[in-house]
Order: sequence, then C-alpha cells, then structure tokens
Amino acid sequence: MVHLTFAQGDITEQHVDAVVNAANSSLLGGGGVDGAIHRKGGPAILDACRELRASKYGRGLPTGQAVATTAGRLPARWVIHTVGPVWQPGEDRSELLASCYRESLRVADELGATSVAFPAISTGVYGWPMDDGARIAVRTVRESATAVDEVRFVLFDDAAYAAFTAQQPES
Repeated sequence: MVHLTFAQGDITEQHVDAVVNAANSSLLGGGGVDGAIHRKGGPAILDACRELRASKYGRGLPTGQAVATTAGRLPARWVIHTVGPVWQPGEDRSELLASCYRESLRVADELGATSVAFPAISTGVYGWPMDDGARIAVRTVRESATAVDEVRFVLFDDAAYAAFTAQQPES
C-alpha cells in the first residue's frame, strides 16, 4: 500500500524519483507548476518535450494522459507530465482528473520510480475547486494499484495544504 505524505512548499525542490507536472497539452511550458518546473529544470525538459511533440504527441498530450521526460536540473530523476481537465460547472469531469493521478502512477511504475511528488492538479488556473480536487486526488492514489512506495502531495499554500490533509482518515 502506498504511503501518503503531505508537504507545503515548492514541488521543484522535492528529492523524489519523479515529480508530476500539471502540464498544458502543448507540453512546452506555461504558468504555475508547469512554468516553475520548466524554469528550474532547465532546457533539457523543454528539449525532451519538443521531441515528444515531434514524434508521438504532434497534437499535444490529451487530457488525463501522462508521459515522462528527464528532470533536467531538478533533484528528481524524471518529470511525469499530465494534463488536467479545466473545471466546468454543470459537467462532471472528475474521471479525467482521476485519470491524471492513475496514469501518472502507471508511468511511474514503468520507470521503476518508488517516490512521486504530485501538485494539486487542475486546482490553479484550470479552476477546479480545491476541496473536490483534494478528495479526488487522495482517493484515486489510495485506490490505485502501484509499486510506488511514497506519494507526496506538495501543496503551494495554506489552503491547499489544509484541503489535502483534511482527506486523511482520523487515526
């Protein structure tokens, strides 16, 4: 069973096998977590993403899917890029959000990663409500069959940290 931990801080500083990037479908960098990972990781990540776009993902990475690249200058070995859904009131897209976590763990297993750091996917500019995003993330990781030993949710601010830690069962 995977061990869940929660940290408030900068995902680009995590010493884990794989860091998950809340990427946009272009894979070519953006704002938020995506921009921070590309800036700190350096040009090797962008070069690897360009190779993916030139080969398998000419139209971009589909929402809910995941793919890995080098981590460049990050203290991790790999970056697993996943594209979260944009939150739409009145349209249940929660399965796509859950797929981001499942597919990222599947890629981590393929890589042999034993520790993975996740951000709160889709809860920034994509507008997903933080409490619901936390519920989906934690439930999905708990229910996923994976060889990963540790999943660390790295949350940027107090509100995100509180929402994710509230998902832990009382001991």
